[in-house]
Amino acid sequence: MSKPAKPLQPGLYVTATPIGNLADITYRAVEVLKSADLILCEDTRVSAKLLSHYEISTNSIAYHDHNAARVRPQVLEKLKSGAAIALISDAGTPLISDPGFKLVREAADLGINILSVPGPSSPIAALSIAGLPSDRFLFLGFLPAKTHARRQVLSEVSGINSTLVFLETGPRLIKMLRDVLDVLGPRRGVVAREMTKLYEEVSRGSIDQLIEKFDEVARVKGEIVVIIEPPTEKVFEAGEVDALILEHLQSTSLKEAVAQVAAVTGIARRKIYTRALSLSQALEK
Repeated sequence: MSKPAKPLQPGLYVTATPIGNLADITYRAVEVLKSADLILCEDTRVSAKLLSHYEISTNSIAYHDHNAARVRPQVLEKLKSGAAIALISDAGTPLISDPGFKLVREAADLGINILSVPGPSSPIAALSIAGLPSDRFLFLGFLPAKTHARRQVLSEVSGINSTLVFLETGPRLIKMLRDVLDVLGPRRGVVAREMTKLYEEVSRGSIDQLIEKFDEVARVKGEIVVIIEPPTEKVFEAGEVDALILEHLQSTSLKEAVAQVAAVTGIARRKIYTRALSLSQALEK
């Protein structure tokens, strides 16, 4: 028999849940979910398995992007009346690429007590075992689905001296990795798939090695975290930079060539653009 729930102080409890293995939940999270007046779930059907496993009988309702505008005012009224409400997502830490931002912001604006009940997060879990620099990292969530938009985002972060952390789907993984190689250059990376689950797989290597590995898989499945190392610190001579620019100009536009060479060399795009424009004009004469 489960222990009786302990009273909670009023407020919104942003509560992390397991990303795969049901054992990866904190004692505090279980107590909060048992004691809350209401649980907001991204999908009640998904959360039902977790709640049943820990004998949590608290009433739950769906709160997601499609119904948030309608449900949020009702939730805020309950919070203003002194309710203790837990917010969970399908897996991991809420608000990390999951719904809830507007609810937390509006609750804060109303002076409602907001508490974090920390726990699992797939980007952090993958980063901790990646073997890549973790002192500075930038989490970018899911890249755009369309190639041009995806490459544009990659170009914008190409010169940032931080490890880059992305979420990705199986069907888009190869296209994403190829764009990473083209835009960011030959860096090392990690593909962490199905973290904490039965078929967890962590693949490490250069981007081209990862492309080769997953290109042979008929259908890549599962939830995926992709981690890319910061730009290399190699010092490029002027002649090497010119050679890279000319090589890229042969196969792509001036804008793309600038982005790709800047990613490989770590040199500011403005400087690369000035030199690329000069070389491009010289080629046209």
